Amino acid sequence: MRKYIVALLVVAAFTSCDKKSKVEKAVEEIPMELKVYRFDKAFFETPPNELAKLKAKYPFFFPEGVSDSVWVEKMQNPLWRELSQAVEKKYSNFDKQTSEIEDLFKHIKYYFPNATIPKVYTVIADMDDNSKAIYANDKLIIALELYLGKDHKFYDKAKYIKQNLEERQMMPDIVTSFSLGKIPPEREKTLLSEMIYYGKQLYLKDELLPNYNDAEKIGYLPEQITWCQENESYIWRYFIEKELLYSTDSKLPNRFINLAPFSKFYLEIDNESPGRVGQWIGWQIVRSFMQNNEIAMQEMLKMDAKEIFEKSKYKPKKTDE
Repeated sequence: MRKYIVALLVVAAFTSCDKKSKVEKAVEEIPMELKVYRFDKAFFETPPNELAKLKAKYPFFFPEGVSDSVWVEKMQNPLWRELSQAVEKKYSNFDKQTSEIEDLFKHIKYYFPNATIPKVYTVIADMDDNSKAIYANDKLIIALELYLGKDHKFYDKAKYIKQNLEERQMMPDIVTSFSLGKIPPEREKTLLSEMIYYGKQLYLKDELLPNYNDAEKIGYLPEQITWCQENESYIWRYFIEKELLYSTDSKLPNRFINLAPFSKFYLEIDNESPGRVGQWIGWQIVRSFMQNNEIAMQEMLKMDAKEIFEKSKYKPKKTDE
């Protein structure tokens, strides 16, 4: 019997790999050539007396009502210029990143044939880590000052925020922004619906970023992924015993969903845990659903959270005590 089960698992693994290789072969054949505009370089290389020409070329970066003196001050400000030099040092050649973005949009085209392939604009914005990469249909805007590496001297931020200011977070951030137009918001504001929403987003990264590991997709350190894996059954038992899944308590997102230094079980383990464990559990539920149901990813993204959960057959993995 044991040999039979092992044989079935081997066949399943080969079938899965064969299916994946077919997808990747099809993705490779999709033509893709992105145009990248280095607005960050253009802005700081433009003399103030030629600002009008820059505004004519990139009008969408210059909102009406903002005085030219604001832009001139930024152009000449020593700190902004030093930041520009740091960006230029790291990203003087953007070919590698362009290739990665092209590969990402090949995957997007495979799964979403009607998706618009954007023009890509690199910028140095305002250090807003909530707007690192913005996909806006025909434009993709990437704020390069937020991908210099977590230990860069310009980052006066908390450790849990700085850990995601790495170049390797660029593609996951693009997918996050892209997903906003593909995953409808849940009508119910339960903890479960929040978990499944982000689970869908992370599953989208599974499909669109096959060469990225789980830590990179969710923005964890490797040891934080390990913590979640080792404590999955405990986290799930806590959610069930405290009857949190269908709760609409407004404090729950900040405890288990939103960006935070740690999750808030109100127990001694809190400081050991990463933030957003609810997102990670939601991811495992969506993965379980896709494994146990024959359905296209595009359809799953539109499904109700409760239905996904009920059909997922999700069971947390148990680790040795």
